Amino acid sequence: MKQAVVAMSGGVDSSVAAYLIKESGFETTGITMRLFDNETIGISNEKTCCSLSNIEDAVRVAETLGIYYLVYDMRKEFRSEVIDRFVRAYEKGETPNPCIECNRYLKFEALYRLAVRDLEDDEISIATGHYAIIEKDNGSDRYLLRKAASKDKDQSYVLYCMSQDQLARTLFPLGRLSKAEVRRIAEEQSLVTAHKRESQDICFVPDGDYSSFISGYTGRTYPPGDFTDADGIVLGRHKGIIRYTVGQRKGLGLALKKPAYVQKIDAEKNRVIIGDNDSLFQKELTASNFNWVSIPPPSKDIRASARIRYKHREAPATVAPQSESEVKIIFDDPQRAITPGQSVVLYDGDYVLGGGIIR
Repeated sequence: MKQAVVAMSGGVDSSVAAYLIKESGFETTGITMRLFDNETIGISNEKTCCSLSNIEDAVRVAETLGIYYLVYDMRKEFRSEVIDRFVRAYEKGETPNPCIECNRYLKFEALYRLAVRDLEDDEISIATGHYAIIEKDNGSDRYLLRKAASKDKDQSYVLYCMSQDQLARTLFPLGRLSKAEVRRIAEEQSLVTAHKRESQDICFVPDGDYSSFISGYTGRTYPPGDFTDADGIVLGRHKGIIRYTVGQRKGLGLALKKPAYVQKIDAEKNRVIIGDNDSLFQKELTASNFNWVSIPPPSKDIRASARIRYKHREAPATVAPQSESEVKIIFDDPQRAITPGQSVVLYDGDYVLGGGIIR
């Protein structure tokens, strides 16, 4: 019998994923990754994705399903590969997406290595509760990453970093289901997580206050500096660059004659450049650390639809490869608030062509 491990967070999606994997004939093991201590992230409550209460929920689901269950201590890996990268990005004036880094380094890499070691099966599959679809194109002998059937739940954007090897050994059993269908299955199987509320925030910053988290985590004081316009004229004083992101309007504390938005963050000079809404629109970006997913790296310009944020509407563009890991993207129409540190993901219809980090 083939083996599969399911990454179980204690939520309804991963619980139903575990049920579906078992029902499809796999010898199934549930695994929860312990990612941090509450003390590390400066909170005292249990409302986080790897809290004791969520582990208890995952244990109860595993018992209901009759599957083996393990907890992996991955606090060290999460700190170095996710939290520290998150902090460094903000210190450089960027706005990162740590969920992508967690997928890249932990769920589909470190978790797989540990599962192979402990279950002694180098052909084991990894399953998660992500809403996305993996297909095999027999013509090109390549695995394709596709949007979920339920477009309002699609998570293909945060999965663009997956390699062909990872796609080959990964299962997304929820890819063709809606959230309502997932909850219905959970109810039918009497899973304790059937009506559990979804988590919306970054797991290690549950209150959404990124600057307070960074200051508490590093113990550093981030000095104030100048708000300037594009010509360098000083407009006021900011409270530290970690408090700002491109496109931000609220919380600037500026009394100007017209609405002001963060246009750019200059970490080297500790400046935050301010402009009007029109100044936020650009036609080009460069992306590095680019990973081609459903197609090999192209040797010439291609057309694609590009999404510059998770909830952003895709926009048609020309993609000009600069190297195998860097591309220039030229949009047909200017896009608002292209933000360094965020990911740009390319699509051809429902298929993910690739993605990288906006620089």
